[in-house]
Amino acid sequence: MWELESESAGQRKYTNGVVISNKHGVQTNGFERRDQSWFVATDIPSDLLVHVEDVSFYLHKYPLLLRCGRMSRIIYQLEDGNTNKIVLDDLPGGADAFELVAKFCYGIAVDLTATNISGLRCAAEYLEMTEDLEEGNLIFKTEAFLSYVVLSSWRDSILVLKSSEQLSPWAENLQIVRRCSESIAWKACANPKDIKWAYTGKPTHISSSPKWNEMKESSPSKNQQVPPDWWFEDVSILRIDHFVRVITAIKVKGMRFELIGAAIMHYASKWLPGLSLTKEGTGEEGSSGKDSNSSSSISSWIGGLHMVVSAGTKEEQRNSQIKEQRLIVESLISVIPPQKDSVSCSFLLQLLRMANMLKVAPALVTELEKRVGMQFEQATLSDLLIPSYNGETLYDVDLVQRLLEHFLVQEQMEHSSPGESFSEKNGFEGMPRNNVPNAKTRVAKLVDSYLTEVSRDRNLSLTKFQVLAEALPESARTCDDGLYRAVDSYLKAHPTLSEHERKRLCRVMDCQKLSMDACMHAAQNERLPLRVVVQVLFSEQVKISNAIANSTLNLKESGGEAQHYQPMVSTRKALLEGTPQSFQEGWATEKKDINTLKFELESMKAKYLELQNDMDSLQRQFDKMSNKKHSSAWTNGWKKLSRFTKMTSSEIQDAGSQIQASSEQTRKGPRRWRNSIS
Repeated sequence: MWELESESAGQRKYTNGVVISNKHGVQTNGFERRDQSWFVATDIPSDLLVHVEDVSFYLHKYPLLLRCGRMSRIIYQLEDGNTNKIVLDDLPGGADAFELVAKFCYGIAVDLTATNISGLRCAAEYLEMTEDLEEGNLIFKTEAFLSYVVLSSWRDSILVLKSSEQLSPWAENLQIVRRCSESIAWKACANPKDIKWAYTGKPTHISSSPKWNEMKESSPSKNQQVPPDWWFEDVSILRIDHFVRVITAIKVKGMRFELIGAAIMHYASKWLPGLSLTKEGTGEEGSSGKDSNSSSSISSWIGGLHMVVSAGTKEEQRNSQIKEQRLIVESLISVIPPQKDSVSCSFLLQLLRMANMLKVAPALVTELEKRVGMQFEQATLSDLLIPSYNGETLYDVDLVQRLLEHFLVQEQMEHSSPGESFSEKNGFEGMPRNNVPNAKTRVAKLVDSYLTEVSRDRNLSLTKFQVLAEALPESARTCDDGLYRAVDSYLKAHPTLSEHERKRLCRVMDCQKLSMDACMHAAQNERLPLRVVVQVLFSEQVKISNAIANSTLNLKESGGEAQHYQPMVSTRKALLEGTPQSFQEGWATEKKDINTLKFELESMKAKYLELQNDMDSLQRQFDKMSNKKHSSAWTNGWKKLSRFTKMTSSEIQDAGSQIQASSEQTRKGPRRWRNSIS
């Protein structure tokens, strides 16, 4: 019940939201309804029939002539004096509003409420019930009620704005929508500590005169403080155009942009069935209890004011719903605050998904894609799996490519202007500058995961995969394991790729950026081209060499020399075990040849020593026989044999050195080859 207010100016009276007029020409006890007709309870027969929609009013001309300028003109313009029928199908507020107008003209008390004041105000304007006809006419009284009662109340302002949805354009032209929107905005921006009025979700156990124990518990601990999102639920009952008006007025008042974004996400979760948002993303932690009672609270507020679906075929209703949801999505895109992080990236991507499905205007879709690019590093894999509506692929890879391009453009513009950020140049106030390398690294991991997921689609072309994989600069990835998984998944799903196409696909990754586990897998991966396997093994050999050099240098600097090679033994062994079988067989063959050469060299040395001993024994025998004075052919033969023995000895030594050199050369060759593949 509103506070008692009364003001008198001649015959004017205004008390407790009830308006009456003492100037009437027909004494009556009230109105009576019979089926779809209203009759005045009086002995004077009616001389005027008014049709409004499908309801008939049997009235008298004189009370209407005194207070309705439009009715007086219509009555005087009747060509036939016997025609006393007037049709008012375009009356704002309909039959309900005209019923109240008729009662007011007959001097019957009319109870003004938040649900009927807007319709009554528009009907009074339509019927021209001005002060020129009567002091304290209906226009004046309804305006006074709006100004002094409705606009000072949080609940009544929302209900009047809700009831004005069916009164366009009258409510807009009479500034009812603007005044209610500004009233709601002022109260929404008020300090929560100063809020004393009721709102949806407010604890009901707090009474107007609490007991001393309740005051003692609540006041010092402040457990019953008003949350900053107290107004979300009430504002979310408004139609989208009125909601936009309220949000625009709240922006002008200077509310924090993240709170405005949370209100927009809350509204979207109520009116867009295909949008699934978590409490974490909407800033509604701990409000589940509030949501459970919101429907009943709103219903008690608005009474019978619910959205009415027009009758028609299912196809017409479906088209109507699609148009309504398209309007909501377009309006929400246009009203999102320009600051970064005003809404979550997940919400933007889900809104983008619905925008593509509902075929929203391309300009708004492009604007939304740019907004996603501003905070693309916050996205998750499930958010990016947006279905493709062109039928070419399972997921919209082109959309993710555009989002990635917007992200890179954003990062580039921030880099190019160190003194002035991109947010300041484009009006995005309050947007913090991110750590660019970290943002790119997160995006690189996200893109790799996305490529792994979409690579299973057999309709995904190699060109699209390659373009998306190479879109990020090389500095964005410190490790290419995720990219290797995506490449391997694509090869597995596309077994018919040619050798050239497989080499082209593998060029998107850098073998030097693969981890040990990835190298072990790649060395045994039969789907990879042989050249890629060799590159993987070579890059791993370089890593091992660098690791040995670094460890040796560190040990020298620390004064120790022992055990610097021990950590690499297991690594070399594991790498050799992971080497393809063909490489291991080649190494075993070379090792066998080296052992054979060593055995032949040792046998030749033994034969040489045996021959040397035989020659010494023969020389001694020859010396004994030389003492004899005769010379014969036998002596000459022994001399030749001696020379031959000496020549054979030197030649054998030369041959032994050559065999040893060739053995060492053969042994060095495989060692260099082994290092190259380790």
